[in-house]
Amino acid sequence: MPRFTIVIAAYRVQGYLSACLDSVLTQSYPDLEVVAVDDRSPDHCGAIIDAYAARDSRVVPVHQRVNSGPGRARNAGVERAGGDYLLFLDGDDTLAPGTLQGLADRLALTHDPEILYFNHVRTYWSERRAPSLFGELLASAGTDVFSAVERPEFLRIFAMSSNRVYHRGFYTRHGFAFSEGIYEDALLSYKTMLTASRIACVDLVGLEYRQRRVGASTASPGEKHFIIFRQYARLFDFLDDRPQLAPLRPLLFERAVSHFLFCLDRTSRVATADRPRFFARAAEWYRAHLPAGFTPPVGGRWRFEALASGSFLRYRERELAIRAAAGARKLRRTVRPPLAARAKAGLYRLHRQRPVDPELAVYSAYWGRGVLCNPGAIYYKARELAPEIRGVWAVKKSEIESLPEGVDYVVTGTRDYYRTVARAKYLINNVNFPNEVVKRPGTVHVQTFHGTPLKCMGLDQQRYPAAAGGMSFGNLLRRIDRWDFALSANPHSSQIWERVYPAEYRLLEYGYPRNDVFFTASGDDIRRIRGELGIPAGNTALLYAPTLRDYQKGFTPRLDLERLSRELGPRTTLLVRAHYSYRPQDDLTRLQEAGLVIDVSRHRSVEELCLAADALITDYSSMMFDYALLDRPVVIYADDWDIYRSSRGVYFDLLSGSPGETPGAVARTERELVEIFREGRWCDADATALRTAFRARFCPFDDGHAAERVVRTLMLGQDETALPVPPVPQVRPLADSAPAEPRGGGVLTE
Repeated sequence: MPRFTIVIAAYRVQGYLSACLDSVLTQSYPDLEVVAVDDRSPDHCGAIIDAYAARDSRVVPVHQRVNSGPGRARNAGVERAGGDYLLFLDGDDTLAPGTLQGLADRLALTHDPEILYFNHVRTYWSERRAPSLFGELLASAGTDVFSAVERPEFLRIFAMSSNRVYHRGFYTRHGFAFSEGIYEDALLSYKTMLTASRIACVDLVGLEYRQRRVGASTASPGEKHFIIFRQYARLFDFLDDRPQLAPLRPLLFERAVSHFLFCLDRTSRVATADRPRFFARAAEWYRAHLPAGFTPPVGGRWRFEALASGSFLRYRERELAIRAAAGARKLRRTVRPPLAARAKAGLYRLHRQRPVDPELAVYSAYWGRGVLCNPGAIYYKARELAPEIRGVWAVKKSEIESLPEGVDYVVTGTRDYYRTVARAKYLINNVNFPNEVVKRPGTVHVQTFHGTPLKCMGLDQQRYPAAAGGMSFGNLLRRIDRWDFALSANPHSSQIWERVYPAEYRLLEYGYPRNDVFFTASGDDIRRIRGELGIPAGNTALLYAPTLRDYQKGFTPRLDLERLSRELGPRTTLLVRAHYSYRPQDDLTRLQEAGLVIDVSRHRSVEELCLAADALITDYSSMMFDYALLDRPVVIYADDWDIYRSSRGVYFDLLSGSPGETPGAVARTERELVEIFREGRWCDADATALRTAFRARFCPFDDGHAAERVVRTLMLGQDETALPVPPVPQVRPLADSAPAEPRGGGVLTE
């Protein structure tokens, strides 16, 4: 029998669940089991739990047949529990290192109490950590063991489910269980504490209690919040049956009413339109349960008095007066924007007064660089399937000449731009529209992204100053709040996007539209592309595509390209693509003029370069995830992995050699890279096996119909049952579009 059973309820927490499970399974105290309950989550929570269970026998997976809420999910976990003590965790919380050892030590010292409380810290999206208010109170208990009647001040401890452990015998003997609906943890917290005769505490900050920006069950307003009155009515029914607890009624009454007022004052819980009705219910509850001789607390006394009077008008008048005073103080600190900015804002505001055009879509890619990437693929598919939707591209003036014939466009920052953006129903981008773009009601904003994340993205960049580069994370959150949809190319991306870009958008797990061409390009198409690039017939083409380094400025090749080209031999063509953020490179121009490389840094289509190449050499570029769709060799050259990992942060160990993490052969030095090609390891059986596992993990959704799924969902209003469905992940050799088998004999000829 394990000492601890950790019950984890999981619903729509795919971006956090792995961290939660890792925090438990890596505890230094090993005598535990994890009962992980998938509450019929519509995302990848169930698959994550099953994957952990397959790797670690201490994980017991439980899959609910229907979604029933966190309370019943925890109850299902308790039914499977076998440990001495129960600890409940939400799937987005974590345990600090050493927590279970600290709890085990205190349990032994206090001779196995019925409840042991410990401390917590709130963690926020901004990386801020706020200590709880109860550290001193917990510390004051020392090693004492007591009841709530003996120490009623401990009833003020935050009434949640995860900052305590319960002796399982005590818990089951009294028939405790979570009730349905939200605020179920407050009811259970008070009932268990009022029942226990042996309570202990330890001032150990063990729980990292995540304050999610979106997604928490209590973070969206609605009728569900009105159940709070029923939950506390149940608590007072519980008190009615236990007259010995009567002295505690005033304190519990104050706790309940404070909880009501907390909810009333937050529009994330009680919508503005619902506030009068919520207040009336609270006032009704107040009158029904008011203990004799109750005295409102000094702090916020006016709130209790307004509630006692039953007058929402009185409450609202006082509230508005307080807010007006605060607003006046803020106005005195406000700095007016420059005149030019105010003029642009006025023009844009004027156009937003006009109706939204339901047949207008604005596209942009890479900050106005032209018809590219996922937005480009969606644009062309929309012209085919929804020709009534007029597509207009927002581009920089310098990119006008590069636009394909027949493409309608506006130049960013112009009057036409503001008029078009203001009225468009659809706004589709692979980065973000500028901060001043406003999300109008009835419009549809689509974030397509432009890669799969190996490096840390979004809010995770806060931990890496070199990667953040002066980014305003407040502005980032305001930008993502405009999104209605975001694309995902694989479950890994879905889990990351949900966590690092927290907002109320819907993830479309459709694959990347830009990759559709990998399934539709013919052999003739590939021969044409190779010819246009100047790749000699019969040559092996290697595409070298390193990514951006946040810790250095400018493009500095990590390879001696001249030497590498000569060592690869005349029957190998080396294509070199610098990251699009870098300016044209004189050194690459010189090497191209000498016939040693082909500089494809400014080629308009990354997809065409991938189709042309027999193999990809890269370091940490997200191109590897797209290229894996072609089922052609990928070679990783990572001479600065340690520096890159520490300066930018990564989500998995690319160089581990583990299936699903490493896509092929790995070189840490230039000599190792040459030997990989000399010895044929770039395309041998080991490299193929790694690539197969990599494709299975990162290429499950792409099947040539991603753009179609997006257009049908966004513009044609078709539900998912009418869309082409991505197949189950499998190796899909592209016989019609792939080049001949890798020509190892053409590499490194003497």
